[in-house]
This record gives sequence, C-alpha cells and structure tokens, in this order.
Amino acid sequence: MEAMKHAKEKMEKVIAGLEKEFTTIRAGRANPGVLDKISVDYYGTPTQINAMAAVSVAEARILVISPWEASALKLIEKAILASDIGINPTNDGKSIRIVFPSLTEERRKELVKQVHTYGENAKVAVRNARRDAVEKFKAMKKSSEITEDDLKDNEKEIQKLTDDCIKKIDEVCKVKEKEIMTV
Repeated sequence: MEAMKHAKEKMEKVIAGLEKEFTTIRAGRANPGVLDKISVDYYGTPTQINAMAAVSVAEARILVISPWEASALKLIEKAILASDIGINPTNDGKSIRIVFPSLTEERRKELVKQVHTYGENAKVAVRNARRDAVEKFKAMKKSSEITEDDLKDNEKEIQKLTDDCIKKIDEVCKVKEKEIMTV
C-alpha cells in the first residue's frame, strides 16, 4: 500500500538522519564526521572540508587535514575557528592538526542530553509519519477504497513499524551515549 510504503521510507530517513547527526557530536575521539557541518568559502562557493583536503585520523584524538592546494590552508583554518566545534586548529604550514581534548564529566553529561534531544526529535518525526499514514488510511476508508478490517490491519501494521523504529532510535541513542561516557 502506498501510504505504508511512504511512511516506512520517511521513518527510515529519520533514523539515517539521526545516525548522521550523531557523527557530528564530538565524543573525545578524533572523528572526521565532526567537520561535516563546516563549509569553507572556496572561490566563492561553500565547500565541505573533505572535498578540498585529505582528512585523516593520526592518533585516537588527533585529526589531520591536508589541503590539496596550499592556498586553502588559511581558509580551512578560518572556517574551523568560526565553527561551533570549540577546538582550536594548529597550522604547521602544510596541514592543520586538530587535537580533541579529553571530555570533562560535565561536558559528557551535556553531550548525552544533546543525544537524548536528537533522539526525542527523531521519535516525534516517526510518530508524525505514523499519524500521516493513519489519516490516509482513514480517508481511504471514508471513500470506500478499503474496508473497516483493512483499516484496522493497516493501523496495526503501521503501529508495529512505528514501535520498531522507536526501538531502533533508542538503540542508536544508547550506543552513542555509551561512546560518550566511556571515552
């Protein structure tokens, strides 16, 4: 059924978006995903750092950015400083090093709260997708496209799908929380 398929796609996109969002949360380890939200004004075009430089993890807490063009070094450094990741880059003339400091207990708790906020937002989006699908089913019932039994079956199926997605969101949040608290 079209409404069910649409709701499932929407819910899967929510979970994928949540997982991508979690890569940008700094957990005390060097993670190139932290740079995903930063764009550099490169010849008048906003460009992601990984599109103009090699980004590698040198050690557990050190990220190295080696631009392909020497002229981009200062631009990348400026973009990192202007971003909200809260880390000062070190420029050695050829590459930029970002050292991720150890997280304090207080900062870890803030990050866990952020993880829970993202998780709750994802759950709301999943429930909204369920609500939209149920409304479509009811409209189909009203216009006699489906029977009362079909409506009940579809509502049960969409609820099961919703429950599975909520469970998956909880699992993803738990994994990220553990990562943050055990660094």
